[in-house]
This record gives sequence, structure tokens and C-alpha cells, in this order.
Amino acid sequence: MEIVTKEIMIASKNKNKIKEIKNIISGDVVLKSFLDYPDIPDVLEDGGTIEENSIKKAVEVAKFTGLYSIADDTGLFVQVLGGEPGVYSARWAGEGCTYADNNRKLLNALKNVEFKDRKAVFKCAITIASPDGDTHTEVGEIEGYIAENLRGENGFGYDPVFYVPALDKTLAEMDFETKNKISHRRKALELIKPYLERVIYYGRI
Repeated sequence: MEIVTKEIMIASKNKNKIKEIKNIISGDVVLKSFLDYPDIPDVLEDGGTIEENSIKKAVEVAKFTGLYSIADDTGLFVQVLGGEPGVYSARWAGEGCTYADNNRKLLNALKNVEFKDRKAVFKCAITIASPDGDTHTEVGEIEGYIAENLRGENGFGYDPVFYVPALDKTLAEMDFETKNKISHRRKALELIKPYLERVIYYGRI
């Protein structure tokens, strides 16, 4: 089948995230990112949900570049913390914080909580948007527990503390290929893939 949309924009400058998405989306379509467009203005992620943030980012980047754009927002929702850090996951420890800062804050917040009560869900909302503002959003999630200490050297973000019982490992203890088979981002991408294929082969969402 002939490709109609030859370039799609990944609305991110996070090299780890771009690598994961490119690894999951295969085919002849060219995937661009913020790294290819250094003059793209930052999008203020001020939505009340990860879905709202992914939609806003995808729409603004699609309008700026003139390309169909994929944007995601990810949140870690810890049950005993009332769903925190949630939509604020990336900056939970404060503006300009590091992954290590966020993980330290999380472990401190749970230091007196038994393992069985450390249930958490990682959610990823992915939106594909057209330059005209049409959108479609899907959400993928993976359930697990917050480990009692940092484990593993791979991945990024909260991966060293997110424990997956089925594999008896944190996301950071998994190799790249294993994580990409089960991750919340993989699940979201699989759900949005039919819409992505319509864009690639028919030029519409």
C-alpha cells in the first residue's frame, strides 16, 4: 500500500522517550522529533490530566510543524498517596528536579508503608493530532508496586522503583526489549496504531 503521510512528528525532546517510540513504531515513515526542530517553542503542560497534556502538546506541535504529530504524557499513580504524583510526575520534586530527586521523594513518602500497600499504576496517554487540530487519544497502563529501594540501571524516570510482579523485576532491571514489550507506552502505542496507520496510508485520523 502506498504511503500518503511520509513524515510524522514525535513531540518530545526526551531522547529516551524518542528511542522507545521509534523502536515500537516500525515502517518506512520518517519519524521526526524536537531534536530536528530546535526552534519549536516549549508547550506548557498545564492540563489537569495526562490526557489533556498529551492533546495540547500534539495539537500545538502539529500546527507549528505542519506535520501529523504524536505526543504523550506519562504519570505514576500511587494508590496509598491518593494517586500522586499523577499528572505532576515529571516535576513532583519541584521545577528543574532530576529523576533521582523524584525517586528520593517517592521513597521517602512511602518509607513507613508495607510493600503490599505500595500498589501503583503507570499510565501513558498518547495523542495523534493533525495540523488542522483533529485528534485521537489512547491510554495504556501497567500495574505494579513501588519497590522499597532503587533497583536496576536501565530505563529512566521512575523505572528503578516500579516493580512488576509478573517478571519479579523493576522496569530498570529489564533489558530494553523486555520493557518495550510490556510498558504502558507500548500498550498505548498499540492502541493508537490503527489510527496511526490511517494517517500514514490514508492521510486522516
